[in-house]
Amino acid sequence: MLSDGRSATFPPMSPTSGTPRLAVIDTDSGFLRVLARRLTGAGWEFRLFSGPVPADELTVMKLNAVILDPTAVEPLGWEFLERICGMLPGVGIIVCSQGATVAQRVRGLRLGADDWVNKPCHPEEVIARLEAVVRRHRRGEPKPDVGPLVAGELEIRPDQFEAYVAAKALGLTRREFELLHTLADASGRVLEREDIYQRVWGYAMAHGDRSVDVFVRKLRSKLQQHSPQWQYIHTHFGIGYRFEAEPTSPDAEATVPAAAEAGPVPAVVDDLPVEAGEASPAGALRGS
Repeated sequence: MLSDGRSATFPPMSPTSGTPRLAVIDTDSGFLRVLARRLTGAGWEFRLFSGPVPADELTVMKLNAVILDPTAVEPLGWEFLERICGMLPGVGIIVCSQGATVAQRVRGLRLGADDWVNKPCHPEEVIARLEAVVRRHRRGEPKPDVGPLVAGELEIRPDQFEAYVAAKALGLTRREFELLHTLADASGRVLEREDIYQRVWGYAMAHGDRSVDVFVRKLRSKLQQHSPQWQYIHTHFGIGYRFEAEPTSPDAEATVPAAAEAGPVPAVVDDLPVEAGEASPAGALRGS
């Protein structure tokens, strides 16, 4: 989606959509033409502007990032950069300009820009920097205070970025935990691979990328090792994955501790068992 001028607006987008949104403020037609093709291929929604845009208009667009060439907003330049950085604290700001000195780049970063790219530059590098900036901002967003998710023998603890079976940690990496939590939080819905990648990695999945499948395989291995009588992640061929705790043997359900009935679920902090109820009452548990 491409447009010039301040009147450009985005079409309606579902609140649950993970498609990243970008505004580009620049007048370099050659650079914009090449960048627009790459952004479209990478799955970004974007608009192009050839002059200053009021910060409140940018706020309404619910952007993830802005690319700015200060020469497109002269004579406002630094003032415009400082204003949008101050009014859009949750938006990644990348300055992309030609011939900037070290002093100018330092000044821009200190005014609030997240990154600075000197032209001429390759569009793939610009997109990679965009993705990195968006990831940093998303990781910095405050997470809602939710209790653990319990499914089968598995207890998923967002506050510890870990999952437990019988109070024993699975030893998940951060990426493995984010994948597990994303699947479990979908409440039994099938998530497409592209959607999973967007949510966990923070940007559009490249054609042929098998990262989701690789990490699902690693996660399944750890789940199988710690909870062999339950299956948690189900494959929907050609689509994606679904999380639902299902027993693989008639005796499996009998092994599940009655957490909600017997009281608090034990947790592990620094390898020492403690009563989780001191920090999280049993009523805070959320089933699958």
